[in-house]
Amino acid sequence: MIGARWGATDAEVAAPQPCDVLAGEGATRADRAISIAAPVGVVYRWLCQLRTAPYSYDLLDNFGRRSPRTLTPGLERLAPGQRVMTLFTLTSFVPDEHLTISSGRHTVVTYAVRPERTEARLAVRVAFALPRCVTRPLLLGDLVMMRKQLLTLKALAERDARSFARREV
Repeated sequence: MIGARWGATDAEVAAPQPCDVLAGEGATRADRAISIAAPVGVVYRWLCQLRTAPYSYDLLDNFGRRSPRTLTPGLERLAPGQRVMTLFTLTSFVPDEHLTISSGRHTVVTYAVRPERTEARLAVRVAFALPRCVTRPLLLGDLVMMRKQLLTLKALAERDARSFARREV
């Protein structure tokens, strides 16, 4: 289906994610993934920032406010039920591995980060438990917004990783 995949490998598409159980059988899935030249911990810390902003097209999905470009202290202290990107609720998480968010019972998203050689791999799965006639346009919109989000998180995590590396020298 158009919009159901961006950057994800066959193995990432086949791998189970926490959102799969929550969305249930028959949910429409979309997989997106990106490699990030930063340690897993740095990437995960930027995922925690999603509690405050979406890091996509701020004019469209953040009411015109710019998503913060520096880490906000305390956002890494996660608890189920916390608001994420205004529209979502934190459902589950494992530090430095994944966080899963939901918007009602119809949309569930898992952001999973894992080490890959000298960098991190961020794989995201969105599961829509909605009729196919609704999910087709959602997949395209989600692809556009999620691609921007992942590219923004990549740039910020890589910037911080370079900054941390310079401080250690």
